[in-house]
Amino acid sequence: MNCVSIAPATEADIPALNKLVNGAYRGESSRKGWTTEADLLDGIRTDEDSLRAMLQNPAATILKYEEAGRLLACVYLEQKGDELYLGMLTVAPEAQTGGIGRRLLTAAEDMARERRYRAVTMTVITARHELIVWYQRRGYQPTGETKPFPMDDPRFGIPKQPLEFFVMKKLISPA
Repeated sequence: MNCVSIAPATEADIPALNKLVNGAYRGESSRKGWTTEADLLDGIRTDEDSLRAMLQNPAATILKYEEAGRLLACVYLEQKGDELYLGMLTVAPEAQTGGIGRRLLTAAEDMARERRYRAVTMTVITARHELIVWYQRRGYQPTGETKPFPMDDPRFGIPKQPLEFFVMKKLISPA
């Protein structure tokens, strides 16, 4: 059995995180998995400066998932009041469908429970129907709120069509 680790990322992980996230969401490599955004967006998903800023935010952490020392997944978590915002849940395309995303989601929910957050929230591109259904099976529900996608900020990608986000939420029961 491979040694599995879920732990906070550090600045030393930034190059590997950048490669993982961009490879899982954009470009041809992302098409090997089911979470690709390549048909919706051009450009990059993130860059090293953005990842560094995320790691330097005292209200945030990036959890990384490694097997046998190889980075296979990550998730961004940020305290927003009494809720934990979850973003950038990423699994390497060749490792998708093996339960890694579910394990990271559970780790995030456990963190929320331990820190007594009321809920875990996220935004999901409304056109990502299969992803919305995946989150719904895990107890997340659309709140009815939508948010605009940043259409003219290339740091998030270059939309190929008009996009917006659903806000999804899961209430967290105390430990």
